[in-house]
Amino acid sequence: MGDQIDRKPEHNQARCHHCHHHASGTDGDSCISLVPIFNHLEQAQMDEIMSLIRSLSFKKGESLYRPGDPANSLYIVSEGRIKIYRLAESGKEQLLRVLRPGDFTGELALFSEKVHESYAEAIEAASVCTIARSELNDLLLKYPSISLKVLSEFSHRLEQSEKQTTRFATERVETRIALFLIECMDNANQSTEIELPMNKKDMASYLGTTPESISRKLAELEDAGLIQQVSNKKIRILDLDGLLSV
Repeated sequence: MGDQIDRKPEHNQARCHHCHHHASGTDGDSCISLVPIFNHLEQAQMDEIMSLIRSLSFKKGESLYRPGDPANSLYIVSEGRIKIYRLAESGKEQLLRVLRPGDFTGELALFSEKVHESYAEAIEAASVCTIARSELNDLLLKYPSISLKVLSEFSHRLEQSEKQTTRFATERVETRIALFLIECMDNANQSTEIELPMNKKDMASYLGTTPESISRKLAELEDAGLIQQVSNKKIRILDLDGLLSV
C-alpha cells in the first residue's frame, strides 16, 4: 500500500495481495458517516470528502501495511476488524489495538512523510476506505473541526497507551483481565454480556501474558462466580463490583 491509491493502483494490488477496489460509493458513504473525525460535518462537506475516498477490501490475514511501508494514507475501517501490532526482537507479537468500524489508522500520514513502524492486519474480512495524505492535509486546512477531532482521538490513544503501560508494571494478570472485560462492556446498552473483540492469543498479547494464562484466569473468575463463559467469544458479567475488586 506504499503509494497513493489513486496514482499507482497496481502497486497497491501487489501490496495487499487479494484486496480489490470497489466501484460503488456506498462504502465511502459508510466510512464518512461512521468515523467521528468526519461525521460532524455538513452533508455537502461529507460529499466532498467522499469524492476523495478510495475503497479496498481485505481477506482475513491480509496486511494493510507493514513496517517500512510509506505512511502516506489514512485508513478508515468501514466493515470488519483490523489489528495493529508490533513484533519484539524475540519475534513475539505485541498487540497495540484492534480497530472496528469507524476507527482509523495511518495517522502518521497527517503530519509528515514517515514509514509505518507497525503491522496492520485484517483479523476478519474487512472493508477499508483510504484517503491520501496530500488530500487529507487540504481538508484539515479547510475544515479545522476535523483537526480538533483528530487531536481528540490522539489524546484518547495516548491515555489508553499510558494506562496499558501502567497495568503491565503494577497489576496482576487477573486484574488486567478483569479491567479488560469491564472496558469491553457496552455502557450505552447497559448489557452485562460482552463479545470479546479478539481471540485469546491476541488478548494475551494485548494484556502482556499467555493464552494459557488467559484461559486459566477466566476459569478462576468463573469459579468465583464473577463471570460466565457463554461461548468461546461471549462472556456474561455476573458480579461487576466483584470484578472491579479483583
